[in-house]
Amino acid sequence: MEVRQQGNRIILQYGVNVLWVEPWGEDGIRVRMTAEPVMDGRDFALTEPVPETNAFIESERVDMTDPWYRGEEWKRYHMEGTVYRLVNGKITAEVGEEGWITFLNARGEVLLKEYWRNRDRVCRYALPLGIPARELKPIPGTGDYSLTALFEADERERIYGMGQYQVEAWNKKGMVLSLEHRNSQASIPFYVSSLGYGFLWNNPAVGEVVFGTNCTKWSIPSTRKMDYYITAGDTPAEILKHYSEVTGRTPMMPEYGMGFWQCKLRYRTQEEVLEVAREHKRRGLPMDVIVVDFFHWPLQGDWKFDSECFPDPEKMIRELKEMGIETVISIWPTVDERSENFGPMADRGYLMRTDRGNALSGSGWMGPNVFYDATNPGAQEYVWNVVKKNYYEKGAHIFWLDEAEPEIGPYEFDNWRYYAGPARQVTNLYPLEYARGFYNGLKAEGREDIMSLVRCAWAGSQKFGTLTWSGDISSTWRAFKEQLQAGISMGLSGIPWWTCDLGGFIGGDPTDEGFRELLARWFAWGCFLPVFRLHGERSPWFTKEVVMRENGRQELSSGAPNELWSFGERNYEIMSRYLFIREKLRPYIREVMRRASNTGEPVIRPLFFDFPGDPACWREERTYMFGPDVLVSPVTEPNVTAWRVYLPEGSRWEESYTGKLYDGGQVVEAEAPLAVIPVFVREGCGLDIYGELLKKS
Repeated sequence: MEVRQQGNRIILQYGVNVLWVEPWGEDGIRVRMTAEPVMDGRDFALTEPVPETNAFIESERVDMTDPWYRGEEWKRYHMEGTVYRLVNGKITAEVGEEGWITFLNARGEVLLKEYWRNRDRVCRYALPLGIPARELKPIPGTGDYSLTALFEADERERIYGMGQYQVEAWNKKGMVLSLEHRNSQASIPFYVSSLGYGFLWNNPAVGEVVFGTNCTKWSIPSTRKMDYYITAGDTPAEILKHYSEVTGRTPMMPEYGMGFWQCKLRYRTQEEVLEVAREHKRRGLPMDVIVVDFFHWPLQGDWKFDSECFPDPEKMIRELKEMGIETVISIWPTVDERSENFGPMADRGYLMRTDRGNALSGSGWMGPNVFYDATNPGAQEYVWNVVKKNYYEKGAHIFWLDEAEPEIGPYEFDNWRYYAGPARQVTNLYPLEYARGFYNGLKAEGREDIMSLVRCAWAGSQKFGTLTWSGDISSTWRAFKEQLQAGISMGLSGIPWWTCDLGGFIGGDPTDEGFRELLARWFAWGCFLPVFRLHGERSPWFTKEVVMRENGRQELSSGAPNELWSFGERNYEIMSRYLFIREKLRPYIREVMRRASNTGEPVIRPLFFDFPGDPACWREERTYMFGPDVLVSPVTEPNVTAWRVYLPEGSRWEESYTGKLYDGGQVVEAEAPLAVIPVFVREGCGLDIYGELLKKS
């Protein structure tokens, strides 16, 4: 083992393995390892310029025979010989002669350390199991490696973030998580630890992480290097600030993003779109956005309006704008082999390809198709130019980037290949690059109000104006609970703009009283999300006709209704009131969005984000903060009229429905009739959420 210093970088060389430990932004450290002659230069999520810091390196000789190093100090060192310390503000990396790494905070407390069970010439105390903390194993006959990285577990630790998984528990400690995207799953490998650090696994390869009780294990079947970033902070807010500095911050949310978005399985014709918008206005209901969803095109990959169903899209978009409504256009990255763009894109290598078999499986839905390669800059430019001609120049400036995982069928990552490399090594970059192509195209046209609704994300996606939603979830109480966790976790993963299909996507009969209760609760919660958006396929499916077109393709009809007036008078009264509550909250939401853009803080976040000193807030998993002053506890169970809510220490809280004041640090029984979601505001913040709309007299 050779340990040497190069500027503020510690370099370890053992055999063909080279490891770099270096400062990375404020209070941050980046660690990279390769078994190749030259370090892989790809930065993946760590793309932002990092400022110079006052980091420095010092060394110390550790002699374990010295009584000072016995007892508790042994737990820290497990080694003797020379210890190198890289100090960067509030975080320190200690590196021993054998290459073991321990990360400490400014108080000298261990944040994270590598898991070694490998006896060596320096450490007398390691177990002879032959388990190194990090290992790049060559894959025979290739230039690739499998990677394993192990870290010691701490029984006190709670782990939050990691993107979007369909689970109920917020704390990921004890979970096994696959590092891959799927419909309703966005793997964003960044987490916030209750011990006071944030950790980014800076690798877009398919793999797995196990947050075990004996160790944390990151494993990747195929990659070129190990790369991770760790930052320390006194609060979760400080950790997210550091993380967003090195991965990028979301832009300021456009004004249209803060209002109500109307959406359904699809509006099949131009007239259907306009009739819904006109009816909203006739009823005096606010609406900022309406969505023209999938299969409004002739064929997948044409990226243009079907002239039969949308004979004058410019007129449609113009009329919507006159009503104060923006148009969002659905984009799918699939290209049908019959599309006018298939040949030119195939000829230029702009489509995803397979190492074996026929690539024309794609999503396999509604025709033979293949995904375009969003990691190819040329493909990004080609698609944008088509979209610009057929949509942007007709007045549509907001896009819904669907199928962004991408949802290839089946998920055979070992078979797919991108411009950026084999899918097993880079596939998690797809949604980020998909969003980048549209962001760059809109920027080039001079747009500043950029927001793209995207069905997946990876670390850094936020800087491209990405609004992520949670995919095709079911219309069930269980899914409702899971979306609360998903939204909170996405915020802690650096994605401030998030939403879900209110009421769920799969199922939900508008005439069923059970679904109507679920929708009333879910819709009220949507009022207190970053984006307030109603969507769903709505059942029963057999009411949807299948339309056969002249060109031989099939398409779905418009399906069951999904407008506010579609669910009975009781629901209409409840849901319409929340549209006006949302409007009333606009000034507050605008300021919350400004803070997210300036500091990287989540819009919706766990109680511990604002109250890290209250231990109960770290265990609370059904109540959250919407910005710094509004506490929300959605009712996620049926047949409820009262709801237990924990109020954090350090503030007094006003129950918005009743006007009652409570001291923090206690659980209260909030009134929760069907029309009311329990909401509390900090005393003195000046917010009157319900006012005369719902407030109990």
